Amino acid sequence: MSSIPLKKKNKASGPKTGDGFLSQWNMFFRQFVRHPGMIGSVIPTSDTVVNRILDKVDWANCRLFVEYGPGVGTFTRAILDRLHPDAQLIAIDLNLDFVAWLEAHVRDPRLRVVHGSAADVRRFIKEAGRRQADYILSGIPFSTLPDGLGDSICAETRNALRPGGAFLVYQYSRYVRRLLDPAFDSVSDEMEWRNIPPCRIFEAMRGEALAQAA
Repeated sequence: MSSIPLKKKNKASGPKTGDGFLSQWNMFFRQFVRHPGMIGSVIPTSDTVVNRILDKVDWANCRLFVEYGPGVGTFTRAILDRLHPDAQLIAIDLNLDFVAWLEAHVRDPRLRVVHGSAADVRRFIKEAGRRQADYILSGIPFSTLPDGLGDSICAETRNALRPGGAFLVYQYSRYVRRLLDPAFDSVSDEMEWRNIPPCRIFEAMRGEALAQAA
């Protein structure tokens, strides 16, 4: 599937009129009803989970951040708030309605939104003129994906990360752990109870490259 980047933006600006909580909630709920298998929960992720995950990022040294399934931008805005002025955020979503929503409501020259599958992450990174990501974030409900797709996404994600990079995943079950363990060098997980429903947070690391022999 070809990528569909947002139209070029000249400067960052705040949200447009109508970008309030009720507007976001209405959009999110309608998409959940239409595509329940593509969205993990009917309730958007809490600020507690957002902050806990993004606190794991070394923002001073992050120059490329990738987000899978940005939806109405719950994480997208928080990432942009923290992102270095010279860095870039690539947001990948299969839902064209969410792609259009982000185009209309989040205007920042560091943001590139594409329509497509997370399994094509390396192609999207290359199209953006980049080589590898420092961090990749996902809230995709892996337990509902077709057989084999989750494994493919995890393998492609590892290859898309620089050595020492991290794949940050939030889920409502431990299912994804069986996909992360074979693909990454180390995986940790923890529970955040201050979310509806309680949320599991995974951090999967790509190991540092071995030093070249002298």
